[in-house]
Amino acid sequence: MRTDPLANYPEDIARRIADEQKRIMAKYGSSSPRHVLLIGGSGYIGSPLTMHLLSLGYRVTNLDLHVYGHGSIPLAYLAHPRYRLVTGDMGDASRLNYALDGVTDVVLLAGLVGDPITKKFPNESAAINDLALRNCIDQLIGRGLERVVFISTCSNYGLVEEDILVNEESPLLPLSLYAKSKVAAEKYILSLKGKVDYHATILRFATAFGLSPRMRFDLTVNEFVRKLYLGKKLVVYDEQSWRPYCHVKDFATLIERVLVFPAEDISFEVFNVGTERNNHTKKEIVDIILIRLPDRKVYYSSNGTDLRNYRVDFSKVRARLHFEPRYSVADGVDEIIWAIKEGMLENVERLPNIYGNYDLPLLRSSTAA
Repeated sequence: MRTDPLANYPEDIARRIADEQKRIMAKYGSSSPRHVLLIGGSGYIGSPLTMHLLSLGYRVTNLDLHVYGHGSIPLAYLAHPRYRLVTGDMGDASRLNYALDGVTDVVLLAGLVGDPITKKFPNESAAINDLALRNCIDQLIGRGLERVVFISTCSNYGLVEEDILVNEESPLLPLSLYAKSKVAAEKYILSLKGKVDYHATILRFATAFGLSPRMRFDLTVNEFVRKLYLGKKLVVYDEQSWRPYCHVKDFATLIERVLVFPAEDISFEVFNVGTERNNHTKKEIVDIILIRLPDRKVYYSSNGTDLRNYRVDFSKVRARLHFEPRYSVADGVDEIIWAIKEGMLENVERLPNIYGNYDLPLLRSSTAA
């Protein structure tokens, strides 16, 4: 028997959510499930989000070009009656139009994700993270959508003094092509307030960690665990620099929460996504791992090229959406160690690109989802 999701909320909040769902059902004139288009749904965050939404009864369409060679990821969902895969480019108007058929809500995950990949491929980054994304956003207007959720990043804060906890009103100081593109997209989406027929929400994600069907080992927690477990050399640059972290499953929970909360709580709002207890220095991450994997060798250096340093305040998402992540960094470390021990990730060396955003082996056009 499926657990009532409203049981997780205080009575007044549950009542408002229930009223909102009645409004949305009346809007579409149907009692059929909400139909969510995940643009970039085969990725590290999109895959667990797919599982989460399907488990709650949503219909899911995934538009993805699989530029990292990870096209096998959706195989796990293809037999599901409420899942549809569309292979294509978010900047391709015809493929996007096809993917949008019957859709009520859109989650924008796609793009070249991360500082290294955008630095390595600046032209492709401009084509995908700026031009294709802008074209995609424009195509969503006038389709009678309910929600459009844009996934941004806390990297937008860049370099912050150590004693400051940044919130959604803090100045943005993007230091990379990736973050600069996210900031530009945020500004464009917010400029559409009052001009479009949907409710947009911007989510600035903390640095992701944890297991996913499309596993990545180019992210801090995941990379550190794998290298130390296998006894590889781990060099940690600027070990006292701060970052916020959040488990991919918690991201999925929050996105679904944005889909169901009353429109006035989320419409054209920006939320940092994470929890203060997962603000950590790189050294603290290493120490958490070394408790479980003692006697590993770690080398520290102050010559890093990544200047980012920021701690984040997550009080807004906690107060407005009653969101508090379930998983700590230690939880993520434990599950990755378990997965490696169980032999689930043995082909990383043979297929490195599938396990990280390192290269673009299957990029088939100048723009990609």
